[in-house]
Amino acid sequence: MQAGKDASVETIHREMTAFARRARAAAARMHPRLSLVAYTLLAHMSERRDCRATDLAQAFLLDKSTVSRQIATLERLGLVERRPDPADHRVQVLLPTTAGAAVLAEATRAARRTVCGRLADWDDTDLARFAAYLTRYNDAARQQG
Repeated sequence: MQAGKDASVETIHREMTAFARRARAAAARMHPRLSLVAYTLLAHMSERRDCRATDLAQAFLLDKSTVSRQIATLERLGLVERRPDPADHRVQVLLPTTAGAAVLAEATRAARRTVCGRLADWDDTDLARFAAYLTRYNDAARQQG
């Protein structure tokens, strides 16, 4: 029994690694100077308005210097802007610019087209199971921190 489980876990690890590589490559195609990390931070800023750099570092378990470099890149590209926090004007919050929102919208459409294409011949039962498994996996990751 254990050998079968080990083989399954190894396959899952291998396939998730391949998925991550494709995600990095897709991010590079979306915007030639936008890394997967920068894209992910931009998406997080869009979902959770009024993020601070420290919020991003904490959410993704990244070093503050890494987040700072990525934000600087996003600012240079005109995809992110800083504004004073309405609750505390000593703090700055980060928001996608109109151009940043457009990059995200196009990336989301492209990703959806890719996923739909890859899953086109899956039946509804398989899709529901896959969605439930991904949700369960990510829920466990969130609970573990």
